[in-house]
Amino acid sequence: MDMKNVLLCLSVMLWGGISQVYSEDVISVFRTFKTPVRVPVLNDTVDVKNKKIDEAAILMKTQVPVLFDRECADTICADTSGFVSFPIPEKTGMLYLLNFNIRSDRFLQGKLKFTTPSRIEVYVNGEKKSEKTAIQDKRDDSGVCETALRMEPEVTYEITVKLLSRPEDKSASALKTAFVKEKKDSSAQVVWGPSIQKRYLLPNTVFGNRVTNVSISPSGKYLLTFYRDYHSLDRSESYIILSETETGDTIARFDTGKSGLAWMPRSEKLYYTVTAAVGRNIRTINPATMEDCLLAESIPDGSFSWSPDETALFYFPNEEIPSDAGPLKRINHPDDRVPGSKNRWFISRYDLLTRVNERLTSGTQSTSLMDVSRDGKWVLFSSSKRLITQRPFRLGSLYCMNLETWVVDTLIKEEPFLGDAHFSPDGTQIVLTASPEAFNKIGKNCGKEPIANDYDKQAFIMNRSTKEITPITRDFAPSVNFLQWNSQDECIYFSTADEDCRHIYRYHPHKKSFELLPLNGDVITRFSLASEGLQASYIGISASSSTQSYLYDVKKKRSELLSSPMKETLDEIALGEVEEWSFQTADGTRIKGFKCLPPDFDSNKKYPLIVYYYGGTTPTERSMENTYAAQLFASRNYVVYVINPSGTIGFGQEFSARHVNAWGKRTADEIIEGTRRFCEAHPFVDSTRIGCLGASYGGFMTQYLQTKTKLFAAAVSHAGISNVTSYWGEGYWGYSYNSVAAAESQPWNNPDLYTRQGSLFNADKITTPLLLLHGTVDTNVPIGESIQLYNALKLLGRTVEFIQVEGENHYIADYPKRLLWQNSIMAWFARWLQGDDSWWNDLYPERVNK
Repeated sequence: MDMKNVLLCLSVMLWGGISQVYSEDVISVFRTFKTPVRVPVLNDTVDVKNKKIDEAAILMKTQVPVLFDRECADTICADTSGFVSFPIPEKTGMLYLLNFNIRSDRFLQGKLKFTTPSRIEVYVNGEKKSEKTAIQDKRDDSGVCETALRMEPEVTYEITVKLLSRPEDKSASALKTAFVKEKKDSSAQVVWGPSIQKRYLLPNTVFGNRVTNVSISPSGKYLLTFYRDYHSLDRSESYIILSETETGDTIARFDTGKSGLAWMPRSEKLYYTVTAAVGRNIRTINPATMEDCLLAESIPDGSFSWSPDETALFYFPNEEIPSDAGPLKRINHPDDRVPGSKNRWFISRYDLLTRVNERLTSGTQSTSLMDVSRDGKWVLFSSSKRLITQRPFRLGSLYCMNLETWVVDTLIKEEPFLGDAHFSPDGTQIVLTASPEAFNKIGKNCGKEPIANDYDKQAFIMNRSTKEITPITRDFAPSVNFLQWNSQDECIYFSTADEDCRHIYRYHPHKKSFELLPLNGDVITRFSLASEGLQASYIGISASSSTQSYLYDVKKKRSELLSSPMKETLDEIALGEVEEWSFQTADGTRIKGFKCLPPDFDSNKKYPLIVYYYGGTTPTERSMENTYAAQLFASRNYVVYVINPSGTIGFGQEFSARHVNAWGKRTADEIIEGTRRFCEAHPFVDSTRIGCLGASYGGFMTQYLQTKTKLFAAAVSHAGISNVTSYWGEGYWGYSYNSVAAAESQPWNNPDLYTRQGSLFNADKITTPLLLLHGTVDTNVPIGESIQLYNALKLLGRTVEFIQVEGENHYIADYPKRLLWQNSIMAWFARWLQGDDSWWNDLYPERVNK
């Protein structure tokens, strides 16, 4: 090989090849692996089917890995004629594996053309696609094997050629590989090479190994880390690692047989349950000795919670209100349409010593166990009473019961906005979480907004003896969820929606102040704090990293990385750069967002833009672990702008209260303004090629935005609401969601809110090409919401497409359907933002409507 070709080979090894030509594109660099193969001992000239034995076919069946481990492979380059060659083996056959990756930036169909005198098999992503069994006597163009290749944008395809060379061959083995585009005028850029970087795609959000949970022992000495390794649709494994926190040493690994492992409330032991002849047995494992012992026999079936003193179990029996017999069913309440709505749940206590299981609550109203005091003597429970004529359509009451005397103290009576309740470590106080509207609005801080957003959870502390309630988050912007009132530092720990992050804060009751824990990751999905110590473990995610588990020393405020199971996978993927980008509205409101750039970003180029928002009351977090992750769209060469407009929790009560009685007011204006200002601030964005998308309330926002602006060149709405009135009446949770989104407003007392804000009543204003997607059995937002708008836009002669996802609810759970669903979104944007309709036409070829 001459020096020029050597340099070319080295260059391609480092960067991969790029094709912009319209003729055959020769693949010139491969990873390669070889192994000798021998013909088995033959005791006849025919096989069991009485066919003459084909020795070459037997050798080709030798099982070798066709998906490569880079560490055990060499690199080989083609000569100036495009061939890679191998000598004729002297004594025994030789199997060669040649491997490379190939990717296109646009949807592309073509074929791989293999020219060789040898016998070969061709594999695409590990699946055999074609073969050539004839052998030629010399290296020329007569021996060809072709493999069709359908390439979706930015999907990396791994190609492996299995080639057989034998001593009796008349010609040395050689292979020339080329890719030929089906359409010669295609502008798609093809990248190939032995080690090109991959792109972040939907399978990366599903498959691979992730930390799913962490659980620290009561003292903080031991840790359970839960993993789920999802290899393929039908192959996965779940396992648990038990380790020592001080040394990090692994003590044991538990597979699915002990998947229910958890810590006893106070003792440093694990417990799990096994099926017994009657009920279940509880067994414990001592981490210090790994001794497995029987703790209790034949406990009742069903889920349970432990008493903190480990003497009792609490069960939750349910009873169902009888339904009418026969085909006609009387509906007594709007919720009666919802499966399970006639179930009533109660509480029972099972004494482990006496084996007596006695009911603590009964009646017509469901009751829920809130907490049990550390000494096991008191329980907090709540009841829920329906009240359909008053928002929020339920009244909650909170009770404290003495388990020794069965005396019940009513702490809160029929509070409309009651949430959760938990004891302080000494049992003298109770921390409550509820709406800002709760307890006569003592925690409300909405500024000029008249009604608070009930989803913006606030925290309160009740003095148990006086029943006085004090708000503690009134001036604290994040929305809170209680985690633990720790006995060691006497602080209350909360998981929070903190702008576009999920952070952990602790509240110091004596100082009356909040402290942000300096944890790693923008989104903390799990946080486990030792109940009798100051050690914790947590899982962190960001917009550019998957699940990572950490150990956290609360005193030293220091994190230690324990595991990053997706690191090896992500190291092979080029991710886009993520940065915060926010702007200030005319009234001084800061609207926070972030941008994600394409992996091979070039500031001298012009890129199409995709704008994503939820637009409802939950912030869009900085996480790469969801089907709308910014990295998924950036990987397809879009700049992505994620915005959290007014109405979102996590930014303070006044900000979240803008969601109430708005249905798009102000929110839409902020999305439009933010998009325009983003384009002005980023000259590499092509302002004529902007797409937007959202789901659920975000789907509503997509539709509504198109009635207010022509800024967008394409739009996507998944499970969006087009008619607020029909959603209010038909969706399982339509009327109850509107108790927040349209508080105190009904179709008869505020008809403008229910009509003027919806896209259906403004359909004639929509000119943007719009894609509607909807699951056929969506019970949250019924599919009729998309049907109505689709019909309207078709009658108006507008550009609209409607994709129904069979058998799916509000979320597309079935992975094969989810992949097709997302490909439809990506193909729609490629059609309108990248000027390439080939992918859309491949997915949905035109059919004649008669």
